[in-house]
Amino acid sequence: MSSRSHASTAAAHAMNPTRAATSAQAAANAATRVSSADGVNVARIEVAQEKAAVLREALPWITQFHGRTVVVKYGGNAMVDDALKGSFAADIALLHFVGLRPVIVHGGGPQISALAEQLAVPSNFVGGLRVTDDAMMNVVRMALLGQVNPEVVGLVQDAGAPAVGVAGTDAGLIQVRPAVGPEGEDLGLVGEVETVNARYINELLDDGFVPVIATVGRDADGRERNVNADLAAGAIAAALEASKLVYLTDVPGLYLDFGDVEKQALMSEVSVDRLERMLQDDELHTGMRPKIRSIVSAIRAGVPQAHILDGRVLHAVLIEIFTDEGVGTMITRSLDPVVPPGAEMRS
Repeated sequence: MSSRSHASTAAAHAMNPTRAATSAQAAANAATRVSSADGVNVARIEVAQEKAAVLREALPWITQFHGRTVVVKYGGNAMVDDALKGSFAADIALLHFVGLRPVIVHGGGPQISALAEQLAVPSNFVGGLRVTDDAMMNVVRMALLGQVNPEVVGLVQDAGAPAVGVAGTDAGLIQVRPAVGPEGEDLGLVGEVETVNARYINELLDDGFVPVIATVGRDADGRERNVNADLAAGAIAAALEASKLVYLTDVPGLYLDFGDVEKQALMSEVSVDRLERMLQDDELHTGMRPKIRSIVSAIRAGVPQAHILDGRVLHAVLIEIFTDEGVGTMITRSLDPVVPPGAEMRS
């Protein structure tokens, strides 16, 4: 019987007290049978109750972040594994439909490297940043704008949410200046974000779209430059005054003493002050430095929280945003707890 049929029956019973009383007793007997005699139905109800409990746990977080912007930097294995790609797109669609304003920012390191190898264009890195000459810039453009961006847009649309692909060169979205390496090394056509056209992104969000941003930018001379997606995500989050900045990676989060099997430990929560000290003291793995630089800049610019998540975990974004426990590493301005009204403090 459909839910509408149930409603009609209830209304009829309300007009006939005798019949209503008889039906109430029958329902009570049925409930007794379901909970004590029919093991199959009991199991189904228990599964349904577990699902309902998950939704109930999510409600305070959904309420807190309704209407808020969440910037998600999409990368790592979540971009190349089919199951993870579908899971990510479904997560973004759910965020959209429960009232959040998700923005996807992506690079395409694996795709760029694979295409560069096919085209015999050498890949070199300095301080976690890809050195980009004219040949590599062509590879970046083909990989990001011709392959990755259309695929991500298609995945999100297939999951049910309206997505639109955007290049950082569109409408002056990402304006950059030439970037240099940690020791002043020449990186070629690599750009460091100067400004972000937040108005353009907000117009897309206001129109009900999920923006999917490919991280190429344009400098003052009009030249296209490759922009590190980690750094771009932080700049975009700051410009949008986002409530959360999320990074999907191929590790469970940020580690102390990473690489030392006996000493390394996952950091569940850490303050931005501690991160800055880790940067200054060279305590971070090379590949993690752009992310941490970006997170520090974003939080100093007003973004309340950032998260480093393991993109190999199905639905990692939903778990982090909508559950009390969360996963990965959460970075805040301080270690004071962030708790929505009516929810218990995250442990």
